[in-house]
Amino acid sequence: MSARTPSAVRKAAFALTASTALLLTATACTGQAATGAQDDASEQQTITFWHAWSAPNEVKAVKDLVAGFEKAHPNIQVNVVGNMTDDKINQALRAGGTKAPDVISSFTTNNVGKFCTSGALVDLDPFFEKAGVDPEKTFPKAMNEYTQYQGDRCAVPLLGDAYGLYYNKTAFEKAGITGPPKTWSEFEADAQKLTITQGDTYKQLGFMPNYHGWETTTEHYMGQFSPTYFDASGKSTIATDPAVSGAFTLQKKLVDALGGFKKLEKFRAGLGDEWGPKHPFHTGQVAMQLDGEWRLGMALDAKPGFEIGVAPLPVPDDRADQYGKGYITGTIAGIAATSQKQNAAWEFVKYITTDTDAVVGFSNAIHNVPSTLEALKSPKLTYDPRFKTFLDIAANPYSTTSPASVNGGVYLTTVQQLGYDYESGKVTDLAAGLKKAAAQIDTDIAQAK
Repeated sequence: MSARTPSAVRKAAFALTASTALLLTATACTGQAATGAQDDASEQQTITFWHAWSAPNEVKAVKDLVAGFEKAHPNIQVNVVGNMTDDKINQALRAGGTKAPDVISSFTTNNVGKFCTSGALVDLDPFFEKAGVDPEKTFPKAMNEYTQYQGDRCAVPLLGDAYGLYYNKTAFEKAGITGPPKTWSEFEADAQKLTITQGDTYKQLGFMPNYHGWETTTEHYMGQFSPTYFDASGKSTIATDPAVSGAFTLQKKLVDALGGFKKLEKFRAGLGDEWGPKHPFHTGQVAMQLDGEWRLGMALDAKPGFEIGVAPLPVPDDRADQYGKGYITGTIAGIAATSQKQNAAWEFVKYITTDTDAVVGFSNAIHNVPSTLEALKSPKLTYDPRFKTFLDIAANPYSTTSPASVNGGVYLTTVQQLGYDYESGKVTDLAAGLKKAAAQIDTDIAQAK
């Protein structure tokens, strides 16, 4: 089993880059008609599909996916354009024209709010209704949430990513730990048992809790606490939601228990790259790792000298009955509002996102999590038995995601910055820090509107 390449993973992290702030600002995008489509999908025609996948196995998988569609719809040909960045996609969606895409896919799920409010992508609900497809019964709950904003379903899931816990079974046995931790208190105890110091550094660290420790972002921690982020009026709730303070407190407690911020950062600075074979989990320098489904293939390819275990991330002790959930994100697809072939584009989108065999085949090819409830339980799925953990996480109704916002992932950037400041000691009053961050989030959203 091979993992996705670095160019095609860390979708949530990509959404927090500088390009996020530029994505689909108020532009002259065309609005959406009630139906948004006037073309005849039964006519012979060609539509254009832009995507961001670039690795050879991924490009082949997309070609195979398209070939399956063209076989089922011989009158519609698909012109495929790969390795397209969000910036290029956004420019094309604004400009329109004969060379612009009819269908796009994007890794930046955090920007669905911008896609929807800008009018760059059409509302797909009328298409789903006409096709007799119920999104609520078709897609996992979290995926349904991150593909719409304020009633506008301008995107649809196209495979997903689920976050879980990787652990070194050999190290667990040596430490006398019989199984993966299910609650955060168990996790903290195990992380300390698994930590072996060596002078002023570590021979083995139980877990790297710092926010710069690869996938240990604030939203991934917080996902296990089920935060609300916003109230019904759209105001930030991070200063009043106990789930948020609980996640911050848990992470800071782990940092302090495992040696303190400075000691951990010094150790982290000497560790291998997240996307290379010398990732510290691969080498055994870190015994537990919060990560996405792609890590399994990457870890196996590195041929580690220990057995790899996979489990859901722990949950707060007072949410023990929710063990099995995780944080969910993924790739999205949508139809350009500037497209003159929206009905034909819909036939393509419907096929690649709701046809069970198509979704399963694509999942098998690039080793991401299937994005429909039927595909998640398909007997045609092929995977390492440990991969089933991520299938179960995706299907779990308690699994969470980050809600869409009018200014994309800016609010997550604000929360993450507070995380950096709090773990390092720059901010010592968490309540005051959360209150200030909430005010900033509200200000940013008001300006975006």
